[in-house]
Amino acid sequence: MLNYLWAFMILVGVLWGALHGNLSAVTDGALNSAKEAVMLSITMLGIMSFWTGIMEIGQKSGLIERMSKRMGPVLHFLFPRIPGDHESLAYIATNMIANVLGLGWAATPAGLKAMESLKELEEDRRKEGKKKSVPEGTANNEMCNFLILNISSLQLIPVTMIAYRSQYGSANPTAVVGPALAATLFSTLVGVVACKLLDR
Repeated sequence: MLNYLWAFMILVGVLWGALHGNLSAVTDGALNSAKEAVMLSITMLGIMSFWTGIMEIGQKSGLIERMSKRMGPVLHFLFPRIPGDHESLAYIATNMIANVLGLGWAATPAGLKAMESLKELEEDRRKEGKKKSVPEGTANNEMCNFLILNISSLQLIPVTMIAYRSQYGSANPTAVVGPALAATLFSTLVGVVACKLLDR
């Protein structure tokens, strides 16, 4: 569906340029945008490599594991039905830590692992015949709550946005930190309240 949408927008842009005699401007715009996209990709690759490396160092040194353990009370509050020793909590903690640092690309693998682990937990519940298990193919409360928290994504350092602003010549790329923190804090609080209300 998304491919059709992009194709439609490109086609409309080209036709509009042709009808108004600006086809050369459309061509120049396409070439300049392609050049900018490559330059932005190279910039983001460097930043992504740096921060992913920092996360890897944190994991190897045991820092992520220690932070995950310290997050135990928060995780228990957010996901009270997940057993305290279940592996999904470690993946959820890693995902949340990466998101707080604004490392969406580093958070994604942990998020996918967390969802797989939560799916396995639900399958185990179903096999045990627990009343609160959901029908097969249906996301359970933990999966929905995790997805909402992942989307709201509290960020202390919006690394990606800072990189975009720096790439496009912002005089103060880090000016977005305060507003981003306020917006994501609000969205996360709303997400947590909604999860708790709907969980009932």
